Amino acid sequence: MSSDEFDPAIERLFSRAPQMADASLFAAGVEAKLQSSSQVRTLALTLAGLIGGVIAVRESTNVSFTLSDARAPVAGRAIGQGFEAATLSVQSATQSGLQSLGLGDVSLGSLGGMQLFWITAGALIALAAAAVVKLSQEV
Repeated sequence: MSSDEFDPAIERLFSRAPQMADASLFAAGVEAKLQSSSQVRTLALTLAGLIGGVIAVRESTNVSFTLSDARAPVAGRAIGQGFEAATLSVQSATQSGLQSLGLGDVSLGSLGGMQLFWITAGALIALAAAAVVKLSQEV
């Protein structure tokens, strides 16, 4: 058999999948496994979210940033100064970006640390919800 005859013969053999006698039973088993893993995944993500939320609330109520305090260790003061410099550079970059969009009157510096924390947390929760919706549509 030449290669010109062999390739079409192979294509014909693999173009039709044979029907198995237990195809519907197999499909039902696969569906059941997909549903059970989805429930486990949903339970695990919900549990992780609840634990993370409890930890975030507990930690946010006990926040005490003393990195730039005079009583803080030298390394703490250096970290505090670096943190303040990074915050100022991010704020100036954000402000220039807002200026270019015509939203120059918005000032993030007037917000307190906790307000920025909750705004960021809300944005992350919204992103996570959008990701979950997209994931649930794909599955």
